[in-house]
Amino acid sequence: MSAAAPPRGWLLQTWGEEAVAFDAASGDTHYLAPFTRLLFETCRDHPGLTTAEITALLRARLDGAPDTDFHTAIDEGLASLQRIGLLNAP
Repeated sequence: MSAAAPPRGWLLQTWGEEAVAFDAASGDTHYLAPFTRLLFETCRDHPGLTTAEITALLRARLDGAPDTDFHTAIDEGLASLQRIGLLNAP
């Protein structure tokens, strides 16, 4: 799986490590926890990465070895971002 670039029409407001994303088309607002925000920003800044490439970038940024929970968090985070429309499915 790869993550495509985020669609237009979204606004992101950040506070510290947290954020909310506003979909201008639907009026929906979504809370992004710190890890989800980092995952979104990684996909936004590096469109087209595979899940393995995203994992490697996040592992380096968070300075840790990924375990099963880390991989699960990435998979669930990507699915969540796609479900709300913040990331397009490839």
